[in-house]
This record gives sequence, structure tokens and C-alpha cells, in this order.
Amino acid sequence: MDDTEATRDRLAQKFRLTLSLHEDGVEMMRMSLRRRHPGEGDAEIDARLRVWLRHRRGAELGGADGLPVPWFRTRS
Repeated sequence: MDDTEATRDRLAQKFRLTLSLHEDGVEMMRMSLRRRHPGEGDAEIDARLRVWLRHRRGAELGGADGLPVPWFRTRS
């Protein structure tokens, strides 16, 4: 295995871990919503989860805290 392939494999592994952690976090929030709203069904919980995903802290910045900066800076 050359360095490029090893690097690609490490990056792929890190990305899979990132996706797994995201899925775990979403499932944890789903469980939290079920505890807070025990009388609601799946559709209502899913609706609350979608609202949370769109409006949670940092969602407007793509899910990250911090100051927004332009991706591409133009020269003046």
C-alpha cells in the first residue's frame, strides 16, 4: 500500500467515523425528544427532530460554531 492509498484509507475511515457520530447524535436527540414528549408518535417526534436539526445552535453556519468567513477571497 503506497502513501497515497494509505492516506485515502485514513481519510475514508475518519469520514465514516464522522458520519457514525452524527447518526448517533441524531438518535440521542430523538430519544431525548421521546422522553420529553412521551405522548407523541413517530411523526411528531420526527417533525420535532427536523426542526431541531435546522434551528439548533450553529445550524445557520453549517453546523459549526464560530465566525463565518468567505470560502474564496477576492483580491481588491
